[in-house]
This record gives sequence, C-alpha cells and structure tokens, in this order.
Amino acid sequence: MTSPRTGPTTRGLHRLYIPAVCALIAFQGYFSQYLFSADPDLAPGPLTRRESITFNTLLACVWVTYYFACTTDPGRYHFPPSSSSPPQPSSSTTTGTTTATNNRHPSPPNPNPNSTPTPNTPNNPTRRHCKKCHHPKPLRSHHCRHCARCIPKMDHHCPWTGTCVSLQTFPPFLRFLLYTNLALWYLTSLLYQRAAAVWSARHLPAYLGPSAGGLVGLVGLAAVNGATVMALGLMLYTTVRGWVWNCTLIEEWEVERHEAGDGGVFWGDDDATMRAALGRIEFPYDLGVFANMAQAMGSRNPLLWFLPVFGSGPVVDNRTPGKGVGWEWEENGFNDLPGLWPPPDPEKMRQERRGGWPAAGLQRDEGYDAYQTQEEVKAAFARRQEEDFLRRQQGRARQAHQSSEIMAELEELDGDDDHSDGYEVVGKPLWTNSDGDRLWDYGVDEDLEEEFIPARGDDEDVPLTELIRRRKVLTREDDV
Repeated sequence: MTSPRTGPTTRGLHRLYIPAVCALIAFQGYFSQYLFSADPDLAPGPLTRRESITFNTLLACVWVTYYFACTTDPGRYHFPPSSSSPPQPSSSTTTGTTTATNNRHPSPPNPNPNSTPTPNTPNNPTRRHCKKCHHPKPLRSHHCRHCARCIPKMDHHCPWTGTCVSLQTFPPFLRFLLYTNLALWYLTSLLYQRAAAVWSARHLPAYLGPSAGGLVGLVGLAAVNGATVMALGLMLYTTVRGWVWNCTLIEEWEVERHEAGDGGVFWGDDDATMRAALGRIEFPYDLGVFANMAQAMGSRNPLLWFLPVFGSGPVVDNRTPGKGVGWEWEENGFNDLPGLWPPPDPEKMRQERRGGWPAAGLQRDEGYDAYQTQEEVKAAFARRQEEDFLRRQQGRARQAHQSSEIMAELEELDGDDDHSDGYEVVGKPLWTNSDGDRLWDYGVDEDLEEEFIPARGDDEDVPLTELIRRRKVLTREDDV
C-alpha cells in the first residue's frame, strides 16, 4: 500500500518517486513543445518566441528548485558526546523573555502573570527524550521513521523529494511548488488555446483539422496537466497556509486533537491535577503573518524568499546545543507560561491514571482497588461503561474516514516485515483527525511520539547517563 504523503511501505519503491517526478516534468515540459511544433494543423501552431522563452525559463526554475528540494539536508542536531543531553535543554522563548517549563507536563498556572517565567534550569530538564536517537528531543522536532533521526520543525516526510519537509528544506520545497504551479498554469493556458481552436473547428471535415496523433497527444497532455494542477495546487495551498500561520501539518494534527479531545472540557472524575494538566492551551508559535514567513524563510528580506538560486533559508545552529535556530522558538505569549506545546493527549493521560488501556496485554485486575467497597466498585464500573459509550459515539463519527485507513493498515502490516512502520500498539486506540490522518501518515515514528518520560521517582525509561546527570544536579542543589 501507499500513503499519499509518505509513499509506499516497501522501502525500495521510494527510489522510483524522484525519477517519476523527473519524467513527469519532462513529459509536460518538453513533449508539449514538441507536439505544438510537430503538428502544424494544431492551431495556433508552434510557440512564439516570447512564449517559448517564458515557458522554458519557468521550466529551468522548476528543475533548479526541485534539485535543491531533493538535495538540501533536512537538518540534524549535534549533542555533546560526553552526555545524553545538551548543556541547555531545548526551549521556547516568549516575546522578550526566556523559556520555562517542560513540554509534556505543563506546570501550574503562574500566580503572578506579570512576572517573568522561570527559565529552563538544570533541575527542570526537558522530558521529551528520543529512545532511538538517545538524546533529548528539542521542541517542534519529531523522529522520522524514514530519515531515522529527529528532524527539526518536521512538517512531513515527502516521498517526491526523498526527504523531510522541515526547518531547512521548507524554503526550497516552497519555491519548487511555487514555480511548478506557475509553469503548470502557463501550460494550461497554452493547452486551452489549442483546445479552444479544436472545438471551434469541430464542424469542419476531419482532414482540415489536426491529425489523430495530435488529438491523442493533446488529450493526454490535458488529462495529465489537469491532475497535476489539482494535486500540486492543493499541496501549494497547504504549504502556504502552514507558512502564513507558522504551523506544520503535524502541529495542525496536534491542534485538532487538543480541540477535539479536550479544549477545556473535562470529565466528571478529573481531579484538580488532571484539570491543570489538560487546561486549554493556545498554539504559541503564531507571531504574525510577516514574522511567521520571515522565520520560515530565514530572512526578513522578501526578495530572498523566492530566488531559485542563492535564496535564503534557516539552518540549525549547532555551535551551542540547546540555543539558537532550531533549538529555541519565540512564542506569542498567549499562554501563562512558555514551553507548553504540544499539549498532552488527554485520553492517554486518563487511561494511564486508570492503569493503562483495558485491552493492552493481559487483562489486569489492578484497575480495581482492593480497599474499595462493593458500591464503589460498581460505581467505577458504571463510570467506565459510560466512558466506553462516549468513546464509541466519537468513533462512529469518524467511521467513514477510518474505514479505508483500517484496510490500508492491515495490508501494510501483512506485506511489511518491519512492523515499526505499522500500528503495533495493542488495545490502545490511536487518534485520527477529521481526515483520518495519524502521525504515521506524516512519516513520524508514532511509538516515540506519544512517549511521556516519567517524573522523578519513576525513571525506568530514562537513559542511565541522564539519570546520573540529574542526580549530580540534585546533589549540588542540596549542598547549596
């Protein structure tokens, strides 16, 4: 099977995507010019000098921008070799302030909103840790299952370029989409002129019109061009939307999950701690249209945004790990504290409070407290029945979107020996958005993305070097 965003599950087929794109560009760009010149009866005839220069200039821009989109490194983080964490944990900055709080476990509201938030200190380390990279996971980064590393500001993995659309590859990817759409729209106008001429001469004898081969070529070009215009036009729209709002496709998914699964609506058995952790969180990285676009393109000079060669673009700053471009992100200050995004999965947190997902592994009795009375056990069981009923109702609302995805998952798991690309979580329902998308559809390693690194006192999943570093920090604090 094939995902529209990340390509086929068979890894060898990824090699065919870039040659297929090159063949498509060559077919529409050069076969069209051959067809217009080879059939003199295909009015209005060959391209004029101005049309030929314009079209071939756009084609050259398409080739150049596609080359940079495929060859630009999506970015990587360099950590000090002596430890599993950088000197300064990845953080986000509020406008005019430094960052605070870890990512997965939001701190309680600031009692004094006018005070400056406490900066990230060694005794408050980031708790997003990648088990495969064995390093902390900076903000807005995700572990790509295709690139096999954490990608800074990952949007999705694009099979058509063979790399991730990320902090560093977004500018060339946007330029490629822009010039490709301009070339396609220009070709559409050229095809329309010839199609209109054929339609106006439809009542004339056949021998006075274009040849059969010319008509077949024109129809084939029009069909391929129409499908390509629709697909790349939609891709350009979603890319520009993310550019303007400073929100990646993965973050749009997180926003929708937060609004659908929580959004400030709590369950009756949510305690004060749960309500504080699941409070409404605003998306913090929208700084305004121009600031968003300048941050994504790595320059405040709009003239550098669209140059096919020597254009601008941000690069991860690895000179001081934990600080600079790709590590710190300015926030708009709408939340009480910075560093709260992404919000935790409310369903996951509630189920973990109840002892895990009911169908995960063997049926366990730990969900029932041995010291509960019979009435309390019955009330807890009735409450779980109500929660299951509500969850089934939500599932039916998305059934139409999920049906095709379920079949795709089964086929992918049957045909792929590497089950890390499929959904292996038994008994744990994975949330999908309104389009039926999961993080897996964007190329993200889902098994790592929903990880909650435990707080102090429950550190079984934290690397040993990280535990030693924390103990040293706590020892120094006690001495003080």
